[in-house]
Amino acid sequence: MRALLVVNPKATTFSSRVRDVLAHALASETRLELVETKARSHAVELATAACADSVDLVVALGGDGTVNEVVNGLMSAPAQARPTLAVVPGGSANVFARALGFADDPVEATGQLLDALQDGRRREIGLGLAEYGTGGGPLTSRWFTFCAGLGLDAEVVRAVERKRASGRRATPALYARTGVTRFFASGDRRDVPMLLHGPAQSAGADPQPLGLALVCNSNPWTYLGPRPVQPCPQASFETGLDLFGLSSLPTVATLRHLRQILSPRPRPRGRRVVALHDVPLLTLTADRPLAIQVDGDDLGNADVVRFRAEPSALSVVV
Repeated sequence: MRALLVVNPKATTFSSRVRDVLAHALASETRLELVETKARSHAVELATAACADSVDLVVALGGDGTVNEVVNGLMSAPAQARPTLAVVPGGSANVFARALGFADDPVEATGQLLDALQDGRRREIGLGLAEYGTGGGPLTSRWFTFCAGLGLDAEVVRAVERKRASGRRATPALYARTGVTRFFASGDRRDVPMLLHGPAQSAGADPQPLGLALVCNSNPWTYLGPRPVQPCPQASFETGLDLFGLSSLPTVATLRHLRQILSPRPRPRGRRVVALHDVPLLTLTADRPLAIQVDGDDLGNADVVRFRAEPSALSVVV
């Protein structure tokens, strides 16, 4: 078996010890090549090349951004040419790895991964595809593993990325503080800048106005430290896409819905809640370009995003 280990040395919790242990163990079982990423999108290039070179297994050691880049590289190839994916968490949230059942601690997760490889455990998972653009121009495509968002949550992701660029460490507390700041700085919270065009609308109904929209491919949407945040508790890698939306964002009601999705038994409900489960397609349009994110990665701005579910897109070690 040929394997490629893609390592992001700048990941939040990166450890050369974990890298070396993982590389040593993989090298004893596979013909291993180890490459450290050097810049944004480098992991996409590495995974794309691995497909062309008939590599059997690609292991991503890094955060959700590294995993997302690897996935996008793998999805550039036809299904039959895609290597199996494996992940070891090294980021601040590690949503994808934890959703697959891996520990958040990279040392423990490494042990889990090695056991799974020895036992031959695999799982077919679905992905989401976001096609986005502005001004009626051509659309750009990006695959995502667990979530995407347009508007407020993407603004939070962008603000945190800027703070990280200035030397701040990405922590749950930083995301929480930034979220509160962006929420109260967002101006008129009765503003509804988006329209949802979904399955119901295809039957002739009017588009649904939204002030907040989160699209989920799995549960949870993210973590605040050990606590899962679950706006779409039914979302799964084995189903289509789920959506959690709010038709407007008044302070008291929004805080109530935040408490709901932080509950151990989340049941988002209320007259402002817009929820979809297991849908193959949906579209969001905006009256102005808004921030867009996938898997916690800032993609810039968009005023239209088309989301599509792709079932059984990748084989993943579990």
